[in-house]
Amino acid sequence: MADEDLARITAQLVDLKVEHRDLDAAIERLAESIQADEMAIKRLKKRKLRLRDMIAALESRLIPDLDA
Repeated sequence: MADEDLARITAQLVDLKVEHRDLDAAIERLAESIQADEMAIKRLKKRKLRLRDMIAALESRLIPDLDA
């Protein structure tokens, strides 16, 4: 894998992890609210799951292929 690809993937991972953490905080704040919007919370949770999947896919690209 080229160094540019590695740097790009690493930068994407950092961005996605920050967004994932921010969504977690936003979901917590919404859930604590007296007038919590359940649909908004569900949408944020779905987005958070998609981010987790994207993070896992990028992390797996960083693992070198081992020829058995």
